[in-house]
Amino acid sequence: MLAFIGTLIVGLVVGLIARAIKPGDDKMGLIMTIVLGIAGSLIAGYVGRAAGWYHPGQGAGWIASVIGAIVLLVIYEFVRKRM
Repeated sequence: MLAFIGTLIVGLVVGLIARAIKPGDDKMGLIMTIVLGIAGSLIAGYVGRAAGWYHPGQGAGWIASVIGAIVLLVIYEFVRKRM
């Protein structure tokens, strides 16, 4: 249970940092910010393992997680404009 709460807190922090760095008006609530941070971290970990930067089972670092979340924000903005 404690690991789950830790994941939510890290996701929130990563999501908030990503939203603060990327300019623009992203109308997301707290839950979507947490989801953004967690998804950014997962994507960064997957890409890092595929590129050989991380070992299997090793999580992505803070910087890579924020970059992954920013990439997701850019994709989200692109998709939102197309709708």
